Amino acid sequence: MSTRISSALGLLLLAACNRGEGAATPAPRPEDKIECALHGAASFARDCVVEHHGSEVIIRHPDGGFRRFEVTNGGLTTADGAQDAILTPRADGVEAAVGDDRYRLPSTMVPDGK
Repeated sequence: MSTRISSALGLLLLAACNRGEGAATPAPRPEDKIECALHGAASFARDCVVEHHGSEVIIRHPDGGFRRFEVTNGGLTTADGAQDAILTPRADGVEAAVGDDRYRLPSTMVPDGK
C-alpha cells in the first residue's frame, strides 16, 4: 500500500513540475524590435527587443544583455547602473546612448520625442 501511495505522490509532483513546459514564450513581433548599435558598433541593426512594463522600458540585446529605462514626463532616464543615458533628438524619435551602446527609440516610446 505504501508503494502505491508513494508512486501516486511521485506522479503528482512530476505533473506539477511539468506544467510550464508547454507554454512557449511568444516570438517578438516586428514592432517590438528597435535599431541598436551595441558594444561600440558603428552601424545599427534591428536586433533589440523592447518590453514595456508600466513606465519602465526594458531593451533586450540579442546576446542576452539588457538595459532598463524609466519613461518620465521629461523623456527617458536609465533605471539601472551608474551610467546616464545621453539623448539625441531625431526626426522620428530619439537616440539614447548608454556607455558604448546606442538605441533608436521611436517617438511613440518617449514623451515629446526627448
